[in-house]
Amino acid sequence: MTMIDSRCLMENGGGSGGSCFPCAPEEEKKIVEEFNREAERDLKEGNLYFVVSSRWFSKWESYVGRGGVDNLDNGKSLEPQDLDVERPGPIDNSDIIECGSSNDGDELELVRTLLEGRDYVLVPKKVWEKLVQWYKGGPALPRKMISQGVFNKKQFNVEVYPLRLKLIDSRDDSESTIRISKKAYLQELYEKVCSARGVEREKASIWDFFNKQKSSQLAGSKQTLEELHLLMDQEILLELKADGSPSQSGKDSTGNELALVALEPPRSPISIAGGPAMSNGHSSSYSLNLRPGSALNSSFTDMDDGFGVHSSVRRVEKGGLAGLQNMGNTCFMNSALQCLVHTPQLVEYFLQDYSEEINTQNPLGMHGELALAFGDLLRKLWSSGRTAIAPRVFKGKLALFAPQFSGYNQHDSQELLAFLLDGLHEDLNRVKQKPYIEMKDWSGEQDEEVADECWRNHKARNDSVIVDVCQGQYKSTLVCPICSKISITFDPFMYFVFATAFNYHSDNDSSSVSW
Repeated sequence: MTMIDSRCLMENGGGSGGSCFPCAPEEEKKIVEEFNREAERDLKEGNLYFVVSSRWFSKWESYVGRGGVDNLDNGKSLEPQDLDVERPGPIDNSDIIECGSSNDGDELELVRTLLEGRDYVLVPKKVWEKLVQWYKGGPALPRKMISQGVFNKKQFNVEVYPLRLKLIDSRDDSESTIRISKKAYLQELYEKVCSARGVEREKASIWDFFNKQKSSQLAGSKQTLEELHLLMDQEILLELKADGSPSQSGKDSTGNELALVALEPPRSPISIAGGPAMSNGHSSSYSLNLRPGSALNSSFTDMDDGFGVHSSVRRVEKGGLAGLQNMGNTCFMNSALQCLVHTPQLVEYFLQDYSEEINTQNPLGMHGELALAFGDLLRKLWSSGRTAIAPRVFKGKLALFAPQFSGYNQHDSQELLAFLLDGLHEDLNRVKQKPYIEMKDWSGEQDEEVADECWRNHKARNDSVIVDVCQGQYKSTLVCPICSKISITFDPFMYFVFATAFNYHSDNDSSSVSW
C-alpha cells in the first residue's frame, strides 16, 4: 500500500475540509491513486463519481507525472522533476457542458457526443473532493454508479447520461424536462413530477406518451424506468384524476383527441404464401411455404410485383414491410435486425410455435428472454397494417443482457449481430445436456467422412435454428515441416472475415476475383 505523507493530509484537512498549503505533485499523485484503489475495492450501486474534463485532467496528470492512464497500466510513470510543467489552474469543465444549461450541478447537461477517455474522465467522490480542495473550480458534475445486466452478467457502470424525459402537462400543454436515473423506481418519477408541477401524488396520473400517443398508464412502484422501456428524450403525459379516476383521453400535438392505445398493439392476422391466417400469438398449426411469387418471397425480389402464382394475395396482406424507428443513434441495431427478420428460414421459424425449443436452463444463454423478445419483434414486423415500429422492448432486453449496448449512442453493427446470433443460439439450443466429445486427429481419411463426423459432433452439443441457418464449417490442414505429418480439422464458423479490397477482372468468357 502506498504510504501517504501525513503532514500533507493534515494540511489539507484529511479529506474533510479546507486547505492551507498545496501538496507537492508527487503527494497529490499518491493520494489520488490511493483513493482510486479504495474505490475499486468498494464497487456498488449508488457510489458517487464526478465527471471531469479530459482537457483539464490531462494537464493535472502531466503536472504530477502520472503520464496518462496507459503508462499507469504498464507500470510506468513520469517523475515530476523530469517535466517542466506548470501547476494547472482551477478545474474547468466548461468544454463538456451543453450551452444554456442551468447552474444547478444536478441539472447541468453534458454535451451528448462525449466519449470517456477522450472527452472526460470519471473520478470517485474522494478524489473529486481533493481536487476541488487543491484547485477549486468546477462545476461539479456528480453521477451515480448503477449495476447493469442480470444473473452472472452483472457489471457496474457510471450513469453519465441519466434519462431525460419530456413532461407534458395536460392541463395547459406546457412542456418541461425531468432528469432521472433509468434505475429509479416509478415512485421516484411520480415524486419528481408532482414536485415540479405542484400536484398532489394521489391526484396524479402519468402516461407513457411515446410518439405523442397514450400507450399505457405508468402504474405500480416495483418497476424501474428501464423495465418500463422509457427512452431518452421521450414524452410522458401528466393528467389529473377526476373523481378518483384518470381521464380517458388525451390530445396529440395537433390538438386531436386520442383514444387509449394498448401497449401491446392489436394482433393482426397474417397470411403468407396462401397459408392459413394466424394471429400474432403462437400457433402450432401454422406452416410457411417459401415459393416463388409468395408474399414473403416477393419482399426479397420486387415489392411491387403483383404477378405470379400467388398474385391473388392482396398487397395489404404482405408482411415484413414495416420499418424500425431510430431511437437516438440505433441505426446500427435496426440494420442488423432488418437483415435477420427478413431471412426466410428465421421468419418461418419464429412465426411458428417455437416455445418448446426455448432453453431456460442453458448457463450460456439468457434464460430464453432474448429469443422471446426477438420473436415478438419479428411477429410485429410481419403483422399486416404496420408502417413503423419502435423496438423499445427489444432494446431494453438487449441492454439488460449486453450493457455495452445500453444508451442511444452508435455502436458497431457487426458486434451487435454477433452477440444477437450467439444469444439466440444459446436460448434456442435444443441440447439440454451437452455430452463430452473427445477431439480426434484426422489424417488420410476422405474429406466427406471427416466433415460429416465433425459436424455430427458439433451438432451433438450445438443444435438450434441459428446453427441450421447461419453456421457451417471449414477445413484446416496443417503439415509438420519436420516429419511431414498431416493434421486435418473441420471447425465450425458463424462469420467470415476477409479483406474487402480486391481486383475484379472480366471478359466475355470468364470472370475472376483476386485479393
